[in-house]
Amino acid sequence: MKMEQGMQLIDGNGKFNVDGLKDFMTATEFAQSGLSYAIVAIIGSQSSGKSTLMNQTFHTNFEEMDAYNGRSQTTKGIWIAKCSDIDPFTIAMDFEGTDSNQRGEDDTAFEKQSTLFALAIADVVLINMWYKDIGLEHAASRPLLKTVFQVMKRLFKPRKKTLLFVVRDHSKTPLEYLKTALLEDIEKIWAAVAEPETLCSAPLIEFFNVEITALPHYEFQEEKFKEQVAQLRQRFVHSIYPGGLVGDRQEVEPASVFPLRAEEIWKIIKDNKDLDLPAVKVMVASVRCEEIAGEKLKCFTSDEDWLEMKEAVQAGPVSGFGAAVSSILETYLSEYDREVVYFDQEVRNEKRRQLLSNALMVVRDAYDTMLMHLYSNTVKSFKTSLEQSQDVAAIHLCSQSCMSMFDQGCEDAAIQQSEWNASKFREKLICDMLSEMMAKYKKQITHALAKRVESLLEAGERDTWASIGNLFECNTEAAVSDFSDAVASFDLRSSAIDTKLQHLREHARNLVEMKAREVADAGRVLRRMKDRFSQVLSDYESSLSWYSWTGEINLDEVERKTLSESLRILSIMAAIRFDGMPDRIEKVLYSSLMDRTVPDPSLQNTFMGAKLDPLASDTWEEVSPEAITLLKPEDCKSLWMNFIEKIKPMMTGARSRQDGRRKAREGLAAAVAEIGAVGSAAVLTLLGV
Repeated sequence: MKMEQGMQLIDGNGKFNVDGLKDFMTATEFAQSGLSYAIVAIIGSQSSGKSTLMNQTFHTNFEEMDAYNGRSQTTKGIWIAKCSDIDPFTIAMDFEGTDSNQRGEDDTAFEKQSTLFALAIADVVLINMWYKDIGLEHAASRPLLKTVFQVMKRLFKPRKKTLLFVVRDHSKTPLEYLKTALLEDIEKIWAAVAEPETLCSAPLIEFFNVEITALPHYEFQEEKFKEQVAQLRQRFVHSIYPGGLVGDRQEVEPASVFPLRAEEIWKIIKDNKDLDLPAVKVMVASVRCEEIAGEKLKCFTSDEDWLEMKEAVQAGPVSGFGAAVSSILETYLSEYDREVVYFDQEVRNEKRRQLLSNALMVVRDAYDTMLMHLYSNTVKSFKTSLEQSQDVAAIHLCSQSCMSMFDQGCEDAAIQQSEWNASKFREKLICDMLSEMMAKYKKQITHALAKRVESLLEAGERDTWASIGNLFECNTEAAVSDFSDAVASFDLRSSAIDTKLQHLREHARNLVEMKAREVADAGRVLRRMKDRFSQVLSDYESSLSWYSWTGEINLDEVERKTLSESLRILSIMAAIRFDGMPDRIEKVLYSSLMDRTVPDPSLQNTFMGAKLDPLASDTWEEVSPEAITLLKPEDCKSLWMNFIEKIKPMMTGARSRQDGRRKAREGLAAAVAEIGAVGSAAVLTLLGV
């Protein structure tokens, strides 16, 4: 018969043997038992044969008293051992005896502490008592029973714990009589123990399954003793099954937490604090569930499949990413669930949420990287398709296709255990796609307006701004309409669409303004005015017969007409008029610069001079509110004065040419007179005049 060696769990001074229990758990593989285990403790008077009973019943090897050395304390503290060859896995606990002379005054304190520990930790508590004590008022076992019942009533809620009374040295008295007498004693002691306020005279049977057995004298009837001990041993086989010796197991905890639970319970008892077993249960569950969660998180982070997936997604999108990662996560979550199934539900659920949260924190970077790849690839694909799209229908189809591709990719990347969604990436994608579409239509507007606006401004025709306004309105609204139709595939608020459309219109206006400001550069305007003057003057000279340039033609009138053409350029470039409505800019310029209505120079720096000179200002009056000043009135005046100085040589040349032609005509007329009337016609014909 194999005898299991005992290990001292708590020494005589009350020190808990943490390392020894750890070694015991490893050596016996107790932790692997799950819920399939039972704990049996024995309490009773000193030298009452508790260790002997445990060794005989459970095949343990607790130290026993040597009868030849007299009655003395053998077991000090609390010892545990594995019961040999009993199913389920059973732990035997041998407690130091009560009423020990060796402890003296300290006896009562340790007696209560050890009794409380036995009741808190064990499924079955054996109470070893003498046959002769039954019915005696001052029997040695009565203080022990009183302590047991006080502890149960004060600290424990009603729960079926098995108390197995083992009556030692039984003789001829019938067992049934002993049972009746003992039960009467037990009921009296129970009734005598004061009731807590929270418990209204709960009966004994709500707390205990009371079992009674008797054994003959070990020394005088050894064979019969061993025979009945063997029968007692059988009662512990399948003890946790329905109908077995173990009572209520609704709050049983996994064997793996036994060290933590035992240490915490003893610490509370030793510190003389009220023992709150539900709180201990929650604490033990919290610690153990957290340990298991930590183990599963570590396993997940080092999982080869996860590490391969994490590395692969750095290079690009991975097909089946979400399903693969979800499966790996579920593996470790399921393992956690299986290992914590018997712990407090609220605690295990909370630790599961923490485990999942921590695991998802590990996954998040890879998930975001996956979505970033999907986003980048979709934007790239959209750009390519958008460049090739020639009409609104093609753009609409392109948008739908790209969004569908992105949504499918996000669905494939979804982590089942998370509440994540791709909304932020989707919003960014839509924003960027809209930006690309805006860029396309801005480019379209630029292509339609830029050169044509510049050409119209360079031409300087009287209806320049009306033409620019029509060009602006037609092309801008066409782009706005196309853009509005193109973005219909996006589920956008009308206000968001209106904002985009307004940006397109602003782009068109800004483009026209930019081009106008380029053309309105003072040096450029001056050059164009000179070129216009030169061209118009040249056209006048070319259109008239050389002999018409006589004193009969007023060159001042020609100059005035030529200046008017140049002045129109200045008028056009003075301000942007999108609406093309008529204004007084040209009239003010004409009257002030052509009609010389500028007041006396001596008044120009006075209030009266400023009031009389309409060009002595930095704003134009009586123009449309939408008009944008390009050249202020005073700038126009300065430009004009500069222009006049620049064209003086042109007019001087024109007058010189006129004088030359006049002299030539006079000389030719004299020659004609000499030749005669007949010859003059021929000469004139010959000269082509």
